[in-house]
Amino acid sequence: MVSVDSRTFLFAFVLVLSVLFVAPPAVAGQLPAPTGKVLLTVTGAITNTTDGKTAEFDRAQLQALGVHTLRTSNPFIQGVHTFEGVRLSDVLNAVGAQGTTVVARALDGYTIDIPIEDAAKYQPLLAMKMDGKVMRVRSKGPIWVIYPVDHYQELKAENFSGRSIWQLNSLEVR
Repeated sequence: MVSVDSRTFLFAFVLVLSVLFVAPPAVAGQLPAPTGKVLLTVTGAITNTTDGKTAEFDRAQLQALGVHTLRTSNPFIQGVHTFEGVRLSDVLNAVGAQGTTVVARALDGYTIDIPIEDAAKYQPLLAMKMDGKVMRVRSKGPIWVIYPVDHYQELKAENFSGRSIWQLNSLEVR
């Protein structure tokens, strides 16, 4: 009969427990389907989807990516306001974006190209709240792309103003 010392037994026991109780990694490419109203749809050159083609996010799924706060002015409203939302970079990472440009689309049909490099360089928010209040369609919601205008002088230029798209509902990665 083979003799097993206590250290070897303990190692084997811990190994078996770790295999049994460690959560398996998420299936690459598969995101959970939204259970609430879809606020954002991401298409194009992405590797992670909810249905094999698109990635859809409800409010809870967006918030699960990490909520951030940004206090800044904006060329479309007076004063300095506090915005809460998720970073564009976090959404692009979640969907496995594989492009250089994001075509942002609003509910009213407005579209604007946003260079993906903006996501890393400026960390714009996909804001869902302004001054503690959920943004509705009438108040530039449900999502408004907010750049930290007060933190970078170059963001005061008109080409960046156009990227501050409100009533955002979809992103296409190209």
